[in-house]
Amino acid sequence: MKILIGIAPGDVAEPVIELAIKHAKHFDAKVYLLTSLEGGHVTSEKEVERAEKALRYAEGIFEKAGISCENHLLVRGRAPEIDILEFSEENRMDEIIMGARKRSPVGKALLGSVTQRVALAAGCPVVLVK
Repeated sequence: MKILIGIAPGDVAEPVIELAIKHAKHFDAKVYLLTSLEGGHVTSEKEVERAEKALRYAEGIFEKAGISCENHLLVRGRAPEIDILEFSEENRMDEIIMGARKRSPVGKALLGSVTQRVALAAGCPVVLVK
């Protein structure tokens, strides 16, 4: 089994990691950590470093738990949900686990939500953790 964990740039959500460890152990799964940055003039070197640090931190947690893990930082000029969905399809993920933030209806309508768009469009089960 393959589990994809979507990690917001530089933000490792502990509840997401905890659930992913449970699922990975239960299903004898390999974990793929993914962060997507737009790149170009809108992404600073500091943001890239912060994202890399967060991915290495999360990878260390999985390694300590004895779970096979890879991390991926995508900087391809695409929206994060596109990167997550394409990576999931290309690598035949069995499950996606992501954090969900509470947002107002107006906030969702105006800005949308990466998590919401992934949950609606993914070709595999998506687990949302709040």
